[in-house]
Amino acid sequence: MRLRFILSQVGKGLTRNLAMTVSVTLVTFVSLVFVGAAALIQTQIGNMKNDWYDRVEVSVFLCPPGEAAVTTCAAGEVTDQQIEQIEQVIHSEALDPYVDQVWFETKEQAFEAFQEQMPDAPWTQSLTVEQMQESFRIKLVDPEQYELVADELSGRQGVQEVVDQRALLEPLFLVLNRATLLSVGLAAVMTLTAVLLITTTIRLSAMSRRRETGIMRLVGASNLFIQLPFMIEGAIAALAGSALAVLALWAAVEYLVQDWLAAEFTWVQFVDTADVLTVAPFLVGAAIVLAGISSLVTLGRYTKV
Repeated sequence: MRLRFILSQVGKGLTRNLAMTVSVTLVTFVSLVFVGAAALIQTQIGNMKNDWYDRVEVSVFLCPPGEAAVTTCAAGEVTDQQIEQIEQVIHSEALDPYVDQVWFETKEQAFEAFQEQMPDAPWTQSLTVEQMQESFRIKLVDPEQYELVADELSGRQGVQEVVDQRALLEPLFLVLNRATLLSVGLAAVMTLTAVLLITTTIRLSAMSRRRETGIMRLVGASNLFIQLPFMIEGAIAALAGSALAVLALWAAVEYLVQDWLAAEFTWVQFVDTADVLTVAPFLVGAAIVLAGISSLVTLGRYTKV
């Protein structure tokens, strides 16, 4: 009997304030979409770092012919003796704990790689093997230790430049991190809006049912029994918003990320629907907490005996 009464009160509240309930659902939906998007972007950053940081190399470019602008190349093209000295430094006791693998790329190999990477560029047809430069490719045990290797090799005779490929990825990660911050900021604003809407909806519902609430107080109903219908109303609206948010994120990842981006950029490990399902419980939990806090703040004032 009590359950039936509570459910009837919930139904009355939802129908009486249908427009506000829909507003709460939509605002909760938008705010949780931003929260979920921020979580998925951070997951994507983690995937890319784990995948790409394991592949990045330190490239030690040796002096090519006619490179006199760099002090270490003032004597001209790198000599065999200088190449041997640089290789000894790479394999020295100082760098050995940080170096995983080393490859030496000849002019011929550099020319072939360049032709493969840019086959359609017209100006590449004028390049010759002799214009290419030799280099060492070093894979580190820990890519974060790049500075130690660069300090040992930079400034040595025959070395034109030491390049960390990871530096090419940092701008991308910076953009993604800023997108995360933007999503979090928008989520915070929309969450505050959702809280205010939920409290307003519950307050209007409580005020419209002051007569029923007064009767329930007279017959000795507890605060929990009086407040429970209002709390359920807020929870239903918030949970509906969270369900819509999960559905929207799932659709975006499935059709936009997997069917389009993943097909175009096969070398990138994108987030998938499994990641959305991992985030989903947290979004549902956030909706429950959101509704619970809003209900307690409002009901404590308008329905407490």
